[in-house]
Amino acid sequence: MAAYWLGCRYSMQQVAGDRRQLHSMPRYYGYYVALWTALPAVFLLLLWRFLDQGLIVSMVAAELPDIIRNLPVAELHLYLNDVLNLAKGNITSADVDATMQAAADHFKHLQALSDMSLLASLIGMVVAGAALALRQINPEFRSRPRVETLVRWMLAISASIAILTTLGIVLSVLFEAIRFFQMVPVADFLFGLHWSPQVAMREDQVGASGAFGFVPLLAGTMLVALIAMTVAVPIGLMSAIYLAEFAGAHLRTWAKPLLEILAGIPTVVYGFFAALVVAPLLRDGGSMIGLDVSSESALAAGLVMGIMIIPFVSSLSDDVINAVPQAMRDGSYALGATRAETILRVIVPAALPGIVGGILLAVSRAIGETMIVVMAAGLTANLTANPLESVTTITVQIVTLLVGDQEFDSTKTLAAFALGLALFIVTLLLNVLALHVVKRYREEYE
Repeated sequence: MAAYWLGCRYSMQQVAGDRRQLHSMPRYYGYYVALWTALPAVFLLLLWRFLDQGLIVSMVAAELPDIIRNLPVAELHLYLNDVLNLAKGNITSADVDATMQAAADHFKHLQALSDMSLLASLIGMVVAGAALALRQINPEFRSRPRVETLVRWMLAISASIAILTTLGIVLSVLFEAIRFFQMVPVADFLFGLHWSPQVAMREDQVGASGAFGFVPLLAGTMLVALIAMTVAVPIGLMSAIYLAEFAGAHLRTWAKPLLEILAGIPTVVYGFFAALVVAPLLRDGGSMIGLDVSSESALAAGLVMGIMIIPFVSSLSDDVINAVPQAMRDGSYALGATRAETILRVIVPAALPGIVGGILLAVSRAIGETMIVVMAAGLTANLTANPLESVTTITVQIVTLLVGDQEFDSTKTLAAFALGLALFIVTLLLNVLALHVVKRYREEYE
């Protein structure tokens, strides 16, 4: 803020207060000085924080006695981790001796020097950046194009960070999934009909041979998601149409926030509701008419999940329906169409991309839900299309496989990454399908 003020003031001083003599508006000179003051310092701060702890740990390790430095790599890393925990006041895994205490004190001393050096460097960078920018300011200096170029690069870097983060997530899952497929054939995973990830730890262990068939988990996931979408899409879409086209302003003011409260309820609360209310109700109701309903069923989880994701459909659909120009409605009425015909043949096709986007978001939410399925559908991997039976989903199994202290070198643990990769591919295919539907109907409409 001070640099912005200096840039504006200095540019006006150059022309004695007559801004007409400046190439750009004074605020662009302020932006230019502020950017050159902040960006180098921020870059230095990020780079310093990225490198300093690793360098300090290396310096501390170099000062350790030879008997410790010659330990195996894993033990040395564990010892250095204890040194860091001791220096930061955390609990250590081993008893603290004089050597560890001296190393921790050395680490704190080096960290204090690093912080003081960083502060001095940042102050110097800020002053140097501001001075360099101020020296360039004159009436002919083209500050606006330069500021816009810097902002454009900042936007491009931000977009690149998002893309690279996504790429990093995909690659991290992919590499671990490849390790899993080196142990389990891809065909066995994709087409196997049994899921039992318990792997024998000893040769004489019985009942833990390991079966990694993906089909039961995919079937359970799709079954629960289908039930949820059967509940959420009609109710959510009709709610959006009513709120946008029929409800008065007063009712809309109250109804829409109340409907969106459903999205703010924690999923564990929905899980309790499904396990304690919906599942027993379905079981008792089924027994009255002669149906055998499991105490944990896909139907119970799907119904409650559908209620949970209604706002994802209704809120987004309501927004895109309201965004349809009023002229399109007026033109439809002028041609003699009824309100129902206008909604079905004009408004819904015009708002279809947004509606499909809301439905796709709801599908992704349903596929990724875990807590409701754990509490209401169970953990049993059953290959069934019967919604009255217990099933499990991909996300539930991922959580189950990664709970507790795990070594990332066993087939059981690596199976979680294979499931994550499969779930990513399924979601990607749903996105492609949704884009195809939107494109087809939009072309028909146009």
